Amino acid sequence: MPLDDDNEERKPPKGQYVIGADLEEHSVEALNGFVADLRREIERIEAAISKKGSGRETAESFFKKK
Repeated sequence: MPLDDDNEERKPPKGQYVIGADLEEHSVEALNGFVADLRREIERIEAAISKKGSGRETAESFFKKK
């Protein structure tokens, strides 16, 4: 039976997480590691959002007419 190219694209490299990929091939320890990595990435993204929001507020207050 030939390999399905679509399924092969969704299969993550061993030890790596790909969003939407099959999780059955990973151990509980690996899955916990992925969760920790994703939480750190969420915190990093939220910090960037906050920083960009602060910059926008500063710019808006600078250009606001009194």
